[in-house]
Amino acid sequence: MASIPLRLRDHSYDVLIGPGVRTSLAEVVQRLGARRAVVVSARPEEWVPDTGVRTLLLPARDGERDKTLATVEALCGEFVRFGLTRSDVVVSCGGGTTTDVVGLAAALYHRGVPVVHLPTSLLAQVDASVGGKTAVNLPGGKNLVGAYWQPSAVLCDTDYLSTLPRREMLNGYGEIARAHFIGAPNLHSLPLADQIAASVSLKARIVEADERDAGLRHILNYGHTLGHALEKATGFALRHGEAVAIGTVFAGRLAGALGRIGPARVAEHLDVVRSYGLPAALPAETGPAALVRLMRHDKKAFGGLAFVLDGRGGAELVADVEHEVVARVLDEMPRTPLADLVDTVPAATTDTARP
Repeated sequence: MASIPLRLRDHSYDVLIGPGVRTSLAEVVQRLGARRAVVVSARPEEWVPDTGVRTLLLPARDGERDKTLATVEALCGEFVRFGLTRSDVVVSCGGGTTTDVVGLAAALYHRGVPVVHLPTSLLAQVDASVGGKTAVNLPGGKNLVGAYWQPSAVLCDTDYLSTLPRREMLNGYGEIARAHFIGAPNLHSLPLADQIAASVSLKARIVEADERDAGLRHILNYGHTLGHALEKATGFALRHGEAVAIGTVFAGRLAGALGRIGPARVAEHLDVVRSYGLPAALPAETGPAALVRLMRHDKKAFGGLAFVLDGRGGAELVADVEHEVVARVLDEMPRTPLADLVDTVPAATTDTARP
């Protein structure tokens, strides 16, 4: 088992990674002094560990469709009916969307109740459950309504990963692949559990330095500006990690077009993404103009288009990138029909780095 600390000025917690760590939940709840717990789970009841206190189990569905303010309101209504107080605890058990929605509900209810995350997908274990960002979507874009609310603990039980379909594993590999360009290179040579630990450790150190996105934390959005636009443009037919992988390839091409990196580093973006068996081409059905319009709604865009891009000094947020350059790089990217892009992704495994 790995234990990775995340230490902030006003709040600290540990991320436990390994087989069976979900059984630590009752100990965590006892340490918090909670008398009641609400567990919101997108997984079967038998996968939810005992909390050790009176518990309300609420069903959830992973996926962007339920990542809405209406879902948050419904959860808070259940908290009220159960008599949940600020001294109690909320537990999420599911993938990244469940983590986001439950985290936001916990942040808003009574202006904040403790939350513990049990991420059950690779994507949630390496990214969504760590760092305290919670959010839901609006019709205009992803993650536009949210709050910073750090969990009291994160239990990344790798046993959960044995239940995942192969495409869901690839979804998580998209976030691991982009880590290569923001401070955790060559993870593909490690066993999966070590990749998770390295990804979490990288994010923890970045969040410790910049909890609220004032500067350094922007680099965690590597590949995400186009990635979020692709999710929206395809009606979320592309999963988050798949879209981020394509966005990572695009980020390399855009950095090259702006003279920030040379051809070899541009090619490295494609090589890393392909090494995980991830898609690297744009869906043929998406045009540059439509994608540029969607990217204007990105949270990092203040007036113009902004991207996290590689450079000689490493990754950084680059603001006010000219629309014409972005459109040209998009137009030059290879394209594949969406159905082929989704259906031909290779199988992923849970015990090795490369699918």
